[in-house]
Amino acid sequence: VGQRLAIHGYRETERVSWGAACEEILARVRSAAFSEGSSLLGPVHVLDLDKAGYIKPHIDSVKFCGSTIAGLSLLSDSIMRLVKEDDSSERLDLLLSRRSLYILRDQARYEYTHEILKDEESVFNGQKVPRQRRISVICRSLPE
Repeated sequence: VGQRLAIHGYRETERVSWGAACEEILARVRSAAFSEGSSLLGPVHVLDLDKAGYIKPHIDSVKFCGSTIAGLSLLSDSIMRLVKEDDSSERLDLLLSRRSLYILRDQARYEYTHEILKDEESVFNGQKVPRQRRISVICRSLPE
């Protein structure tokens, strides 16, 4: 699935340079998510999803990034759903709390679809998780 067809109600950009405080945070993200010496995609992807926006189930193309992505979830809690591509009964909902870091790598990247649920579907362990505007700041490894 093409990335742009999977995302609805969004704006996006990529940034190469950041202020000192942001660089410090991004360095912590990179050290947590990637092994030392990993080749990383230079620009950091910033995805701004409006309150009514959502990300449909998809598997990222290997043309755009490698086996690991790490994203900071900002502004709003949200639910990420992972579903095994060849067995939809195998699924997992993840609560991405505001200011949390998620890391998807290897099997989670290539054998499971991932999506951010619409506000009206945003339920975790039987509890409604209200979704507001969500910004994710995503670091990616280079394609292999």
